[in-house]
Amino acid sequence: MRPPAAACLALLSGLGAAFALSGSYAVAASAHRSLNHRAATSRTRYVLGYSVERRPIVAWLVAASDARRSVLVVGSIAGDEPGGIAVTRILASQAAIAGVRLWLIPDANPDGAARGTRGNADGVDLNRNFPYRWRHLGAPGSRYYSGPRPASEPESRAIEAFLRRTRPGLAIWLHQPYGLIDDSQGPHRAERQLARALKLPLERLPDYPGSAIGWDDHLVPASAFDLELPGRELGRAKIHLVATAIRSLARRFGIDRSVH
Repeated sequence: MRPPAAACLALLSGLGAAFALSGSYAVAASAHRSLNHRAATSRTRYVLGYSVERRPIVAWLVAASDARRSVLVVGSIAGDEPGGIAVTRILASQAAIAGVRLWLIPDANPDGAARGTRGNADGVDLNRNFPYRWRHLGAPGSRYYSGPRPASEPESRAIEAFLRRTRPGLAIWLHQPYGLIDDSQGPHRAERQLARALKLPLERLPDYPGSAIGWDDHLVPASAFDLELPGRELGRAKIHLVATAIRSLARRFGIDRSVH
């Protein structure tokens, strides 16, 4: 039997927890520290849940000892939009940002990534499967099929529970391929800063029913937005540029409450 997302979620308030138990099920977390930064870096791996095909949905927490504000970066939720995964992996390898608990979910849809499809192994578009303003969209097998009911998929439930627990004050969801910043319901100053840094236009995209960002903004108003990367293949220079811009925004968020 697939363990429920709540049982998989190992998100404790402190940085030193190594295990979270639910019945006989355990989630292991590995942590190590680097002292070449003025505040020691804690880098911890959590398994939030499992996909339909039993692939782990992994989150990394990179935090300094003085961290108070939470930032989330999601690399990919559509399996055929993989460009952001490399960005989050770079961010996970770097030192902590002063004052920031940086949560990184490289791949929220590992089955889709393995298949090269937008949807998961059930053929559900996870970015139409979240509870906020969910409605029936498409038919099974269609690109934007929203599933038989809200949060019907284990991946959606794992991310939903994670967001309920952590409630990041700033969340950046990476998508492809439009090459823009969605000027929608997110934090406008953060959107503008990232648009300037990456030389991307600010354009308003539709607010899709059942989207992950819609759910995120429902929990923490004006906290989450869409960074649309260009193209399917991103070069090394572009990946590093995006990671640097996100770090700069997170650093400012850690010290300036007006960014939100």
